[in-house]
Amino acid sequence: MRYDICMQNEGQLTTESGIVVERCYGPEDRDAAGSDRIGVPGEFPFTRGNHPGGYRDRLWTFRQYSGFGNAEWSNERYKLLLKEGGTGLSVAADLPTQIGYDSDDPEVEEEVGRVGVALDSLADAEILFRDIPLDKISTSWTVNGTAAIMLAFYVAVGAKQGVPRAKLRGTIQNDILKEYVARGTWIWPPTPSIRLIADSIEFCAEEVPRYNAVSVAGAHFRDAGANAAQEMAFTLQDAVTYCDEIVGRGRMTIDQFAPQVSFFFYTHNDFFEEIAKYRAGRRRWAEIVRERYGAKEASSSMFRMGTVCGGWTLQAQQPQNNIVRVAYQAMAAVLGGVQSMFTAAWDEPFALPTEESTTLALRTQQILAHETGVARTVDPLGGSYFVESLTDQMEEKIIGIMADLEAHGGMVRCIEDGYVQGLIADESAAIQRKIDSGERVIVGVNKYQSNEPAPGLVPPAMDESARRVQLDRLAEVRRTRNTRAALGALKQLRSAAQGDANLMPHLIECVEEYCTVGEITKELKDVWGEYQQPAVF
Repeated sequence: MRYDICMQNEGQLTTESGIVVERCYGPEDRDAAGSDRIGVPGEFPFTRGNHPGGYRDRLWTFRQYSGFGNAEWSNERYKLLLKEGGTGLSVAADLPTQIGYDSDDPEVEEEVGRVGVALDSLADAEILFRDIPLDKISTSWTVNGTAAIMLAFYVAVGAKQGVPRAKLRGTIQNDILKEYVARGTWIWPPTPSIRLIADSIEFCAEEVPRYNAVSVAGAHFRDAGANAAQEMAFTLQDAVTYCDEIVGRGRMTIDQFAPQVSFFFYTHNDFFEEIAKYRAGRRRWAEIVRERYGAKEASSSMFRMGTVCGGWTLQAQQPQNNIVRVAYQAMAAVLGGVQSMFTAAWDEPFALPTEESTTLALRTQQILAHETGVARTVDPLGGSYFVESLTDQMEEKIIGIMADLEAHGGMVRCIEDGYVQGLIADESAAIQRKIDSGERVIVGVNKYQSNEPAPGLVPPAMDESARRVQLDRLAEVRRTRNTRAALGALKQLRSAAQGDANLMPHLIECVEEYCTVGEITKELKDVWGEYQQPAVF
């Protein structure tokens, strides 16, 4: 029997995903979960973490998402972040780079360098990583449609630095399915896009074994309006789609590439639900990889994940409140067992972060790691009556959502007919209604408001001299490269795209001949066409 106080009914409360939260929890809640599914750290199903030593053995990677203007500007920011104690880079590419346009294309003139760094050719990538030893740091890329091209840039820059491919470390997001639903930086239709992702995963498994060739990203589902359970379920279903493609080719087993599949999420404000989300996702993935694909190696079933603390939860009203939000989110991420994190700057809702705000965001992680004691023991909330019950209920929701997607024909079909987009739109509308009514409190926005004016919007942009540097370098690349060799590489890429050969060697050849992102993208568009977004009613 529950304690009398636990039976008192004061109205039903739920998490943001709709999981009912009881007044209190006791041993019967934990026992109902099944102690065998809780397990111990470092053992299947990895509910309590991938490694027995947790953060005692190795802290998570401290990253800051950065990139703006041109390669020179971003290179200086990267050096600052590393000097201040960052342990990895996270590259933000500008919108033209992400959707396959060169900086001198009139279609994208106003977007060059605004929300990330402009990367047109290998010449830009060489400057971006100038004096940054690629065998000493790991680099994450938040890019999808052109991810394989960015991977080719990184491999080529490593070669110029004399760094063998086998020593390159990092992650490239490379998850196109969520782009069709939640973000929009698509280029080609789903089928050839998935082919290109599978090519890059196979290539990394064989040539760049320390590089994660895909980071399946639920973060953007979440920012589009999905709840935590949907975020995890949609992400796992995307991962299943990619794994099905590779296994279906018959050239690799799951054990040959699964250790290089990683995941990427946003951590939001519902503290305990976010912890349960990560623990449930880790367990669900372990069981999928073993049961669906027959993985034999323990490393294949490990759920490696990075997170952003910030995103949609950052507010322009009373913006310094964001410092507190990000700190609590970072704590939840660590208690959930993430491997990599970047913390957003408090001023991101209305401006390009300053050096000061970016450094403070990094310091948030460092204080968490070194001053709070949270890293002293593995999975400190393991066995908590509430957390284990919430983890189980979160997993049940995830399983139900994934089963529904499978019943509707799988993730690609659900995207093509707008089903997933509709689910997210419904959830987003429900969240907004709760905010508007005050049921969901956002401090400084719909409660505890002040009369202070919201900061003015200051859109980031390169000044004309910096833009001219970018355009002049692109023109110089086209003028000085071996034009015959570049055109020959592009022709070979087009031919390969018409067949079923792995395209990564051809992309690397194009990059090394200083073909541009726009030129490479156009060759593949001519073969594959462009994606047309479905109408969603």
